[in-house]
Amino acid sequence: MIARLQIGERELAIDLDKPLDISIPMRSGADNPNAWYVGHPEFKPVKLDDWEGAVRAGAAVNFTSMHIIPHAHGTHTESLGHITAEQHSVNQSFHRYFYLAQVVSVSPESKNGDALIGSHQLQDHLKEVEAVVIRTLPNDNDKLSKQYSHSNWPYLTKEAAAMLCRKGVQHLLIDTPSVDREEDEGKLAAHRAFWDMDGMPREHATITEFIFVEDQIQDGQYVLELQLPNIESDAVPSRPVLYRIISAE
Repeated sequence: MIARLQIGERELAIDLDKPLDISIPMRSGADNPNAWYVGHPEFKPVKLDDWEGAVRAGAAVNFTSMHIIPHAHGTHTESLGHITAEQHSVNQSFHRYFYLAQVVSVSPESKNGDALIGSHQLQDHLKEVEAVVIRTLPNDNDKLSKQYSHSNWPYLTKEAAAMLCRKGVQHLLIDTPSVDREEDEGKLAAHRAFWDMDGMPREHATITEFIFVEDQIQDGQYVLELQLPNIESDAVPSRPVLYRIISAE
């Protein structure tokens, strides 16, 4: 099914029958990516007295409880409410869900034991796009189940995040658990710079972390669809989907 979308001044044609899902499935148990020193997601049947909500246990239906932590357990999208005392729901950050996006593959640079993504690695790829999708290299399949706690993953410099803000990028997506350093004494420099917290805080900008961009998806421009559940929270599990651009006018 071919759809034509008006994004800014451009009309873009995409094939809705050929989505490129860049989210990571969230599963119960250890076969799931994890970060921030917490336990695994847990999905289990509800128990009420002697009744268990599982067909295998004799119930008519499966009636499942889910314990998840969006920031730690997989692909999620967050608003600036992640770092503010005031509540800002990511659910209120969107007026629409389709955006012109740039996929960029980056080899983080080593400095003092850290792996950094700098502004010079991104600046040549930001031509009138609303979203940037960062794929870190190497791009191993272990990202689908990696246990990231105490791993000091690659992260954005404050300058890189500030540049994305200045360029008007509204949605930042990355395949690590955070755009910031794992242990940074609570500075959250990249988060703060991207949301312009020391200037005019950007309530409609979002950060999506823990994505996975398969190698078959080449660098370049796509239409990004950000799918989120209708939950009022600073962060929720999400499903970002890319579509190749068939034509542009």
